[in-house]
Amino acid sequence: MAAGRPEAQDHPPENGFTPLDHPPPRLLPHIDGSVLPSLGGFGRHQKQLVVLTWIPALFIGFSQFSDYFLLAQPNGTCLQPLANDTKLNVESYSVPSTEDASAFQLQSNGTGDEYGDGSGLLCACKERTLELHTGLSQNVVTKWNLVCDSAWKVHIAKFSLLVGSIIGYLVMGVMADWFGRHPVLILSVLFMLVFGLSVAFSINVTMFSTLRFFEGFCLAGLALSLYVLRVELCLPAWRFSMTMVASFLMVGGQLLMPGVAALCRNWPHRDDWQVLQIVIISPFVLMLPYVWIFPESLRWLLTTQHYRRSKTMMLRIARKNQIDLASEPSGVFTELEQELHKKPHRTCIVKMMSTRNLWKNIVVLCVNSLTGYGIHHCFARSMMDPEAQPTALCHTDYYTMAGIAVATCLALCPMVGLMGRRGGLLTFMIITALASLLQLGLLNLIGKYSLRHDTVLRDSLKRKFSVAFSIIGMFSSHAVSTLSIFFCAEITPTVIRGGGLGLVLASAGFGMLTAPIMELHNQKGYFLHHVIFACCTLLCIICLLLLPEPRGQPLPETLADGETFTRQTLLHPGEQHLLLAKSDRDYSRVHDTPLHMSATGGATVAAATALAAVPASYSLATGGEVIGNHAMANGV
Repeated sequence: MAAGRPEAQDHPPENGFTPLDHPPPRLLPHIDGSVLPSLGGFGRHQKQLVVLTWIPALFIGFSQFSDYFLLAQPNGTCLQPLANDTKLNVESYSVPSTEDASAFQLQSNGTGDEYGDGSGLLCACKERTLELHTGLSQNVVTKWNLVCDSAWKVHIAKFSLLVGSIIGYLVMGVMADWFGRHPVLILSVLFMLVFGLSVAFSINVTMFSTLRFFEGFCLAGLALSLYVLRVELCLPAWRFSMTMVASFLMVGGQLLMPGVAALCRNWPHRDDWQVLQIVIISPFVLMLPYVWIFPESLRWLLTTQHYRRSKTMMLRIARKNQIDLASEPSGVFTELEQELHKKPHRTCIVKMMSTRNLWKNIVVLCVNSLTGYGIHHCFARSMMDPEAQPTALCHTDYYTMAGIAVATCLALCPMVGLMGRRGGLLTFMIITALASLLQLGLLNLIGKYSLRHDTVLRDSLKRKFSVAFSIIGMFSSHAVSTLSIFFCAEITPTVIRGGGLGLVLASAGFGMLTAPIMELHNQKGYFLHHVIFACCTLLCIICLLLLPEPRGQPLPETLADGETFTRQTLLHPGEQHLLLAKSDRDYSRVHDTPLHMSATGGATVAAATALAAVPASYSLATGGEVIGNHAMANGV
């Protein structure tokens, strides 16, 4: 038997079947499976570049959380009230002296529209002093007295950074797909230095808000290009861990920001907020050498057919990773030599609309990102204690939110490793929905049907439940937002990855924009705002089941790859096969007739003969097709 097999392979197969000559598969489109392994995999070159993408993450964290200090609301002290002809009745209270004057806390929006509280008294004062408790002795609000009637300008300043970031994500994402990741990175760094340092020399709040818009625009391009470069440098096994390190560094910037603000206090010949702005922008100077030391993404060059630049890049990577391409057995470099005559081919994000599955996946992730960041503000507001002291309120809430962000990053690593991207995202979205619905419904039931007579205990219980649900909701919603962005980077093809990721990040920006909008309206409509986002979480839970699972899969490179990246079954392939093989029906009483047995027997013999004639190198699918054709030829 063993000696007969080689002879059977030397002779052509019987029944006229000959193996088909298929051209060898191309290697260049399979970057994770062929190109990067031939260059040393995740070697020394890739690791050094990934570290270079981590360093700016700390500085980006400084800039993203600078509003908490530059635009913080101060406490006010009334030094001299208005005359008797105003709405304020001077005889109703005694004016305190300067030494022991009591501070009237402004409302959350800083307007003080009602004269019946401390903020109303403060806005009715002819002369007042403003004091900060955020580490600085002076910021933009105290510099230009942006309280009471001018408080709306503070919210415009907050809008400007977020709106600039939203537009920046959309524009820079398209540019990253069209011109490359490296030009977007360098342009963002240069203009970030120009506009960021110019903010520190603003002469009025209008100039400040305008420059902050362009600062947010450049910050978005910087964050997006670094995120895309980091994902495209890594093999499937390293993508998530390398991304989470960058997330930890951004949270580290959030934690260090109060200390940086404290160091910028009481500088001579310069306002505190100007020094702080210069300090958080100046470190981006360290990224200027990236013009020479950080190359273009090899994945983008190969996918867009920039083969001449790809050849130079591959030689550089091979030399850095100590790989000899001349003796490389896979033939990747040989195939690249044959493709040098082709012209570059670029793709715009607009072509996503011509796909069948890809655009749906990106829309689902956009809604997830919007919901995660939008409902995060609802939980954060519910967690804050309105009766706490201003200093304690500022530092406690700030560090609580930073601590929740750290806990989220720590929990994401094992959860995603255990359950995958889709399973982890679905789990955290379910937790977010439960926390939101329980906070909206259970607290009202406590006040309506129980403890109606003991109001003190009822209010205390409601407050504790509200804080508990808020912390859980902030934890899970932050995880949803982080994982949605990473999910999009994995399932979007390389040719439009910048534009797709820009859409999801812009949706996240719209979610964050709800916070200053609610503050501008003095939290009016807050309950409806929370209800709408709670309904969105339920919708997201259903839509998440439509997404594919990208864990361990190579990144899609073209639109066709993105289309084939469809949803997989929840069951393991082996378990699904066993499930389909089971039959609940009893066929023991069914017997074949002699005529039917002869027909089926002849077909079986013919199929077995055809199978024996097929070479062993044929695949199971090819063999099955041959047998089917042979059976049809025999009239079965």
